[in-house]
Amino acid sequence: MAKARTKPIFESARGRPILQDVAQLIQSGKVKRVCTLTGAGISTSAGIPDFRSPKTGLYANLEKYKLPYAEAVFDIEYFVDKPEPFFALAKELWPANYEPTPSHYFFKLLEDRKLLLRAFTQNIDTLERRAGVSDDKIVEAHGSFATATCLKCRKKHTAEQIKDRIMQGQVLRCTETSCKGKKRALIKSDIVFFGEALPSRFHQRISDLEDCDLLIVMGTSLTVHPFASLVNAVPDECPRVLINLEAVGEMGDFSMGTMGMQYSDGFDFDGRARGGPEKARDVLYLGKCDDGVRELVEALGWTDDFEKLCDANKRSRAQGSLTSAEGKADEVSKEVADLTGALDATKLDEPDAAPKAHH
Repeated sequence: MAKARTKPIFESARGRPILQDVAQLIQSGKVKRVCTLTGAGISTSAGIPDFRSPKTGLYANLEKYKLPYAEAVFDIEYFVDKPEPFFALAKELWPANYEPTPSHYFFKLLEDRKLLLRAFTQNIDTLERRAGVSDDKIVEAHGSFATATCLKCRKKHTAEQIKDRIMQGQVLRCTETSCKGKKRALIKSDIVFFGEALPSRFHQRISDLEDCDLLIVMGTSLTVHPFASLVNAVPDECPRVLINLEAVGEMGDFSMGTMGMQYSDGFDFDGRARGGPEKARDVLYLGKCDDGVRELVEALGWTDDFEKLCDANKRSRAQGSLTSAEGKADEVSKEVADLTGALDATKLDEPDAAPKAHH
């Protein structure tokens, strides 16, 4: 519980603060340590289905796997018994199949401007990394496809090492001779399944929120804990922005407690606990994440830099794909040349043809 506050956060606000007020606060130099909390909504424009949207969500698309219940695909006990559905799904969700969205590039822009303290995400798609955000800035609360681990010997594997087998729909099993067991142990991507603990890095980095001076929350339902509770881990005077299709995580009604009138934790977009909307510290933008990001970027005057960043990263990845394709073509050409040379050598070593039989 927290007491009501009356100090204005957004001096430019006339009524409920909006993204333009957030931009003015950033431009004033008062914002130096931005933290972001994100969910599946920032990746839907990349073509990745979110987990809970009716008909379009990931769980709604799992009927073809005939699971006992949709979430079983991410249940550790079910995975150990029947890993095939997960690996079929992993092929569909593999990060290399998707490109970062403007929302992901916004985090990179914040980092480039020395403003990003930490990017917390519920997503497992690693698109922040693909957008160029430094690994040390990212906290993947539910793990990711970036690495995988043998369930027996705990040997780590990079995404690069396993991607070919994933894309072939194979069930990954450990090949280490030191890995004991009658049957080769399963290798599981390091995403958090139901029944597993969250990564230690998540717990270690929660304290960063205490130093945050602007919190941006995007594309999340704020229903999964402990991630959902992070909105309340920032200082009482830290402004918070929600960019989402709907309002979520709002505080409950006022109640009379031992300290007088109190309110529950959560967003307070109308500033009820602070003395009115013009004193609210929370900002709500209802709409698509990419649209909200572009509006904020425009208000900041960063549009040119933002578009250059997006284009540069896309060109870099396109060039990387071309180089990779050329490399594979060179490998194939070399293999063909080696094979041709071997065949020619074989012909030279063959004895002369036998003389024709006389009749």
